Amino acid sequence: MSFRNIAIIAHVDHGKTTLVDGMLKQSWTFRENEKVDERVMDNNDQEKERWITIYAKNTSLFYKWNKINVVDTPGHRDFWSEVERVLRMVDSVCLVVDAYEWPMPQTKFVLKKALELWLKPIVVINKIDKPTARPDWVVDQLFDLFVKLWATDEQLDFSVCYTIARDWIAKLDPSDDGKNFDPLFDMILNKVTEAPNDETKPFRMQVANLAYDNFLWRLAIWRVYEWKVKVWQEVVITSNSWEKRKAKISEILTNEWLAKVKTKEAHAWDIVTIAWIPDIFVWETIAENADVIPLPAITIDEPTLKMEFLVNNSPFAWKEGKFVTSRQIRDRLEKELETNVWMKISFDGDNYMVSGRWELHLSVLIETMRREWYELQVWAPEVIMQVIDWVKQEPIERVAVSVPSEFSWSIIEKLWKRKWEMINMSDDNWTTSMEFKVPTRWLLWFKSEFITATKWEWILTSAFEEFATYKWVIEKREVWSMVSGENGSTMAYSLWKLQERWPLFVDPAIEIYEWMIIWEHLKWWELVVNATKNKQLTNIRASWTDEALKLQNPIKMTLEQAIDYIGPDEYVEVTPLNIRLRKKYLTETDRKKFSRKKD
Repeated sequence: MSFRNIAIIAHVDHGKTTLVDGMLKQSWTFRENEKVDERVMDNNDQEKERWITIYAKNTSLFYKWNKINVVDTPGHRDFWSEVERVLRMVDSVCLVVDAYEWPMPQTKFVLKKALELWLKPIVVINKIDKPTARPDWVVDQLFDLFVKLWATDEQLDFSVCYTIARDWIAKLDPSDDGKNFDPLFDMILNKVTEAPNDETKPFRMQVANLAYDNFLWRLAIWRVYEWKVKVWQEVVITSNSWEKRKAKISEILTNEWLAKVKTKEAHAWDIVTIAWIPDIFVWETIAENADVIPLPAITIDEPTLKMEFLVNNSPFAWKEGKFVTSRQIRDRLEKELETNVWMKISFDGDNYMVSGRWELHLSVLIETMRREWYELQVWAPEVIMQVIDWVKQEPIERVAVSVPSEFSWSIIEKLWKRKWEMINMSDDNWTTSMEFKVPTRWLLWFKSEFITATKWEWILTSAFEEFATYKWVIEKREVWSMVSGENGSTMAYSLWKLQERWPLFVDPAIEIYEWMIIWEHLKWWELVVNATKNKQLTNIRASWTDEALKLQNPIKMTLEQAIDYIGPDEYVEVTPLNIRLRKKYLTETDRKKFSRKKD
């Protein structure tokens, strides 16, 4: 049996996971009468709810007596560390691109990483059944992108397959009559070189990913590079600091479709999972003996944002969570570092500075801890600056924006005020597409305003471009907070009177505390209000006293929206049951101290 290892890479929402679904279904992974959910590889709760791939996952299928190991990767920029790790264990990549959209910024990143590893991609133009599909134009744009990324002549001679992943249809030409995925499978077998197994070399593999099982404990996932490994074989593990230690292979699991199956030995170029090594970490080399040269460590980009995690100290602290102390939060963050290699954490004191790639990368961790019954509070994310040649530099992103043409000038006006640098602009099918270069910190606080301006009819994507000299300061938001001046329960009468100023954040009959943020204020200072005051009842009746109380629906902020909203003197209080916004300082003394420091 021969092996083909291939990763599916693409921009978000271009159809990677749907393509993998079709490949699995055609390879008879499921019974004919079996009910199969969409996006079967996205088996994490947050992946299902957010409709994105967060973790890279591998599966296998069999075609014409060949085993094809397929790795489904995230397309969202926040989880590119997953892509960077798995690219080292595949022989080629399927670059999936939407048949209408041009190569997006995130397409550029994943393709760049693949080309740097000398992989020859197979291009898959997906969603060719769209009325607006323009596959030939997309292929031309991709060729230009390959050239800009300094692809070799061999890489420029890429093969193209046209698919409708949702219907399991693949074609070598858009005008062909496609029936199934056979053209794609045949292209993989013909274009992806079968890796040889040199039996003269000792066994060697490198850990690319970690998983956890309640019965098998920590699982190390990687491809066997040379020769083979057997159960109960003694091996030597070389750490990232070149320290060596001995271990024994107690159990080997290989992929057969969606299942992990025990095997007695695994040969080179197969992707396997090794269990029962409790102290194994990502990037470590597992070899037959101590004389084997360790494989080079996988390098990934540095984090872009940092956010402070700390113990909840609000008046409602420790009422809703099970894990609330600083020690419990520290233990959970240390556990996260074992598998999330793109995250860095500083454990100085009781407040922990967590560094990640972007907001979603950090918010997924916070949401995961919340679902595990942790209680904490977090500060607003900050961009990590660098000093290069004694000059303060900040990360710059290339942003692609697509909006209906009717909103284009409104968006351009907002972006012009924020000094976004426009690179390109085009108009097609009543849709305006624009590209900008913008500092990351200016992008952090714009998404909610962008959604409102376009009435949810928008596409905004971005990718890291470069480091450049620090730009000027920009205000995070143009409105200030309206905060509670009392502890107690919100009253409908008070909310009815106050909702005339701005949309509410809270419902009636909700417990609040002093200096908890309950809605916005249009002025440039905080407005302290009493939302716990009820209507005074008397025995006097008049027509105007019986006026109906009509309350607007409050704005229910998600975790991402709350993190995006808060200012430098505000926290997001995160508990298993609630997400609250509050001021950093809850006493008059602390607020005066803060104001003096700020001045």
